[in-house]
Amino acid sequence: MVMDADGNFRDIGEPDIDGAFLASGGVARVREALERGTLPVVDAGGLRVGAPVARPGKIVCIGLNYRDHAAESGAEPPAEPVVFMKASDTMVGPYDEVLVPRGSVKTDWEVELAVVIGRRARYLESREEALDVVAGYAVANDVSEREFQLERGGQWDKGKSCETFNPLGPWLVTADEVGDPQDLALRLWVNGDQRQDGSTKDMIFDVAEIVRYLSHFMVLEPGDLINTGTPAGVAMGMPGQPYLRAGDVVELEIEGLGRQRQTVGQA
Repeated sequence: MVMDADGNFRDIGEPDIDGAFLASGGVARVREALERGTLPVVDAGGLRVGAPVARPGKIVCIGLNYRDHAAESGAEPPAEPVVFMKASDTMVGPYDEVLVPRGSVKTDWEVELAVVIGRRARYLESREEALDVVAGYAVANDVSEREFQLERGGQWDKGKSCETFNPLGPWLVTADEVGDPQDLALRLWVNGDQRQDGSTKDMIFDVAEIVRYLSHFMVLEPGDLINTGTPAGVAMGMPGQPYLRAGDVVELEIEGLGRQRQTVGQA
């Protein structure tokens, strides 16, 4: 579905917004149909809101990408982007339940700007080329289990890839509508108490550099998702701050991209 200028939901006439949709010019097709007024209005009342992008081939994440978050983590700002992967099936809708894994004592929250790739990208040379392959942006909660991630050996991935650990949405906002992705406010609340309050202007590596950089280490495909890092305010960075437990409510938003709300359950 897409929302028109009057706030009506309209059926885009496509099975999914996925890599094939983006690669085949789906955004332009839907925009033209919306302008012609040929998309039927849908009563969305009672429908579940899923993630705005279906079946990403990969979810690539950037760690320690805000100076204040690196500081609260006890780390020096990295000289190059810190890259790790997150299982693509962690992605759920923006209002779906987030599950604390069995045995977890340190399930944490992270509001992040997510970048959705719209065209195949490899060995990009310029920032302009990098921004040109971005289809749009969305809100992501990069849920993390810190004990699994940092205290039990190995790579970060196992603390990042538990089921439900990547709520996405509610919207995929196209790149032209966002304009400058480096001037967006990010906020997160737990049980009504604000924990994170940052801005994408404080990224160490901005969106253009992240996309350009990644394209030299992997092929970015349409529908791939990049989580670009989180500002300060995570539980790990605040000694004595409780981690998430069943019954908690997490709310997060990014300026112009919408708001999420998750109730926490137990796996």
